Amino acid sequence: MIRAEGKAVNHDPETFKNFEIFFDTSPDLLCVAGYDGFFKRINPAVSKLLGYTEEELLSRPINDFVYTDDKNSTESARNELKKKIPLFNFENRYLTKNGTIVWLLWTSLPIDHDQLVYAIAKNITYKKEIEHERNIHIAELTKINEDYKQLTYTSAHDLRSPVNNLLSVFELLDTSQITDSETLELISILKTTSDGLKNTLNDYVKILDKKNDLIAKIEKINLNDSLQEVLLSINSLIQNSLTLINIDFSNFETVNFNKAYLKSIFLNLITNSIKYGKRDKSPVITISSNLDNGVKQLIITDNGIGFDMDKVKDKIFGLHQKFHTNLDSNGIGLYLVYNHITSLGGHIALESKIDEGAKFIITFPD
Repeated sequence: MIRAEGKAVNHDPETFKNFEIFFDTSPDLLCVAGYDGFFKRINPAVSKLLGYTEEELLSRPINDFVYTDDKNSTESARNELKKKIPLFNFENRYLTKNGTIVWLLWTSLPIDHDQLVYAIAKNITYKKEIEHERNIHIAELTKINEDYKQLTYTSAHDLRSPVNNLLSVFELLDTSQITDSETLELISILKTTSDGLKNTLNDYVKILDKKNDLIAKIEKINLNDSLQEVLLSINSLIQNSLTLINIDFSNFETVNFNKAYLKSIFLNLITNSIKYGKRDKSPVITISSNLDNGVKQLIITDNGIGFDMDKVKDKIFGLHQKFHTNLDSNGIGLYLVYNHITSLGGHIALESKIDEGAKFIITFPD
């Protein structure tokens, strides 16, 4: 007999039998506890998980089985139930008979006139272990990221001194005494390159000095202006390698992005295209803007040795990943490009085949 709204309701024995089957076979932990802090009834899943017999679990206070660090919070939750306040999504730890800690997620409903609590718990130990491992990995990655940022900051900051010294040499150099035109041109190239390096280092130091800022400065940038600064800084490399660079920004000329990041993207992708050019052909690099359903894209293609995409797959933008045998390859350039783009909400994709060059598609954030 069950009472509902003060009236007795009769159910046939078959119905009660079905409830008993449900109670006994449920994989979740089902129990009835008293306000006195003892289990009154438990299903087999409770004994199976905790390793105690039903008699052991019913004969001792529930808090005896709760993990020491969770006893106070469990007692507080039990007191709330006595105030007729249901308990939802309450987590605590139990200690099994063999000493293993298990995490349980409880839903408990008090029945005040019977001084009983009806409760169901799910075993969430595996979920907690995954969360713990994830938190460890996040902490490790955060530490690595901080170390990397500090190394980058120190490198950029320290490199400015020798660059400034080099520029000082140019200031002291009396070019009026030099009559050879080729030597004068080389000196001019060296000075221009050094000036460009100094400006780039200054830009990076400014960004890194603001390491408490979560977002790099975004501004409206002219693609061609940024590209020309980069091309000027590597002018001798372009000339010596007989590289041909085709530029077409007719689809759009400006983009909202970080200036230092964009220059780094141009620098790394262009120098990579020259470095991995074919021996029997001069490098040809095409840099263009593209609109894909209104979304701005930067397309950089070359005629170099390309990549075997079946082999490189998702590794292409990883740190220290090397896919060719060049001695000066360090596996950092594409990693930097990827992080510059994705850190600001953009996307980069690569299309390539062996001996058919590479095509980088950079999609800017909205």
